Amino acid sequence: MCGIAGILNIGHEKANKTAIQIMTSAIAHRGPDHEGIFVSKKIALGHRRLSIIDLSEAANQPMIDFTGRYIIIYNGEIYNYREVRAQLPSYPFHTQSDSEVILAAFSKWGTDCLSRLNGMFAFAIWDKEEEVLFVARDRLGKKPFYYFLSGEYFVFSSEIRSMLASGLVPRELDKMHLGEYFLYQATLGAHTLVKNVRQLQAGHFAIIKDGIFTEVPYWEYKNIRPATEDYEGAKKKVKELFIDSVRLRLVSDVPVGAFLSGGIDSSLVVACMAELANGPIDTYNVSFTEKKYDESSYAQLIATKYHTHHHRIIIKPGEFLDSIEEILNAIDSPSGDGPNTYLVSKHTRQAGIKVALSGLGGDELFAGYQYFMMYHKLIRNKRFTKLPLPIRKRLATGVLKLSSDRKYNKLASILNLKKWDLPSLYPVFRGSGSIAETNSLLSEPFRDDDIEIKLKEIDHDTSWMGHLSKASIGEIELYTRDILLKDTDQMAMAHALEVRAPFFDYRLVEYVLSLPDIFKYPTSPKKMLVESLAPRIPLEIVNRPKMGFTLPIHDWLKNQLSGMADERIKYLADRKEFNSDVILRKWMEFKKGNPKILWTSIWNQVILSDWLQRNKL
Repeated sequence: MCGIAGILNIGHEKANKTAIQIMTSAIAHRGPDHEGIFVSKKIALGHRRLSIIDLSEAANQPMIDFTGRYIIIYNGEIYNYREVRAQLPSYPFHTQSDSEVILAAFSKWGTDCLSRLNGMFAFAIWDKEEEVLFVARDRLGKKPFYYFLSGEYFVFSSEIRSMLASGLVPRELDKMHLGEYFLYQATLGAHTLVKNVRQLQAGHFAIIKDGIFTEVPYWEYKNIRPATEDYEGAKKKVKELFIDSVRLRLVSDVPVGAFLSGGIDSSLVVACMAELANGPIDTYNVSFTEKKYDESSYAQLIATKYHTHHHRIIIKPGEFLDSIEEILNAIDSPSGDGPNTYLVSKHTRQAGIKVALSGLGGDELFAGYQYFMMYHKLIRNKRFTKLPLPIRKRLATGVLKLSSDRKYNKLASILNLKKWDLPSLYPVFRGSGSIAETNSLLSEPFRDDDIEIKLKEIDHDTSWMGHLSKASIGEIELYTRDILLKDTDQMAMAHALEVRAPFFDYRLVEYVLSLPDIFKYPTSPKKMLVESLAPRIPLEIVNRPKMGFTLPIHDWLKNQLSGMADERIKYLADRKEFNSDVILRKWMEFKKGNPKILWTSIWNQVILSDWLQRNKL
């Protein structure tokens, strides 16, 4: 895993050596092992390397193929690179790296090479003969790829900060997506908060020729076909795919560890790692002095069962407070879910580990969140949907009178909906508040049209799928990729730590999505997943209360972090894009304990304010 940066000149020739050096230096944290730069009058490419596979200097980048025609810069890992390499017997390889395998695959198969790669990646290949730039991103968007296109330049990088540092990308806030950020805790899809800076879509490649940018999907959910196995056959296949996914993610020339929360997902990852590894593995668990957030006893149970070298990392409020500036500085694209990953990544890297496996993705695929059950019941409950809307609206009014709790607010929002389908229900379940609440923070109203369009597209393209599979796609597209995966990347790479997620092997994703709801209906916690991999984890893990990998920021905002938060929120309130009175009033109400004010809303404001100031936007 590494960091990449590039500048392609459009309609002119200029050696952008200084700009690419600045861009590459801005992402030095992503790759401390080597810096490489290629500069010509047409293109400048920069690379920061974190050596994982083939640690020799021969594997440094930018890398040029043996003909001298193609040059690659690449961030990520191709887990099946050995299998792909075996399909290229005539290519004269000079390294044992996966980077050279991509070059060889592209030179033989062109854009079709992407269908053969199993991994997480974002890369760019420059064709010197045709003067064409080919860029690509992995199927699920595990690796970032940001770009800016003007009449003079195509600028791209692994991080937004690198692009802003180039001096070629204007430092201008994109106000259109502020509402999206407040509602979902991140900007989604191709959107960013920097005007005209976009993300290459997951599962897409693009070709840039003569200043024309053409983006093409190479992997889409609509191409998934229904599974044919019965329940027992499906369990067997899930088991085979998951174990093979873990096997592939152990491919490395450096030691591999694992994050272990003590939940079902991370416990199964560790169980399979222990079966496949040649010796004891290293596991890392974050625990807290606040007992209600502490999962360490469950993690220890799994560590003992599988004889791991277990590291319990105890986080005290003082450590978080002392680290808050470096945590905020690590946030390249605003999101409210990153600090937990930052701290466990920091301690894992300090222990000498460069690669860690994570249980990320199990909840999204196997209906692990509570809302999956609620969604399934609502969709199937015909009695309520047949009630006339005016009656449901009166019921909603009655619900709101019962309690000010957020759960009652969500129930009232659901009753007020005209339709109960994925496009209507998902924003209620996943949104941090309502659109009305979001708009109250802004000086200009926000519309959620893009998200609705995306959800309707999912609903249409996967019409044969069960409701739970559609909900899983919604999670992957609108929550996991742009919050969990993005935060994992930016927080872990702040310490040059590579995090791999076996649940997001595209083969496993495709298969689980192809299964009927009746196989996945959550009558017990992730029933199908647990049964497929039984008896690897004890019942104490399966039946334990779900806690989530979360820091007690709610408490800290009212105490240790109150002063820091106060400064950030006042800065935000002073900006013209925001409604000052509402911002300040909600902050005061939160400190007084008003349960209607979510801590996530306050924390998102703190994150955004700090990011705007750091990036001079």
